[in-house]
Amino acid sequence: MTTTTPPATVLLKAADLPAYCPNPAMPLWSSHPRVFLDVADTGHAMCPYCGTRYELEGGPAKGGH
Repeated sequence: MTTTTPPATVLLKAADLPAYCPNPAMPLWSSHPRVFLDVADTGHAMCPYCGTRYELEGGPAKGGH
């Protein structure tokens, strides 16, 4: 029997934006090309390479500059 572990969820604060993957906490051996993720509109995004889910604390960003 083979079991798979679901990808991690990374909780982001507004100060962590712009969000990108792989993030600094990931080990170097598991690297893939850096991709920037837009979490401001929906409050979440998923890395197309590794499936790590990123969630913006407090949900979608409201307002602008």
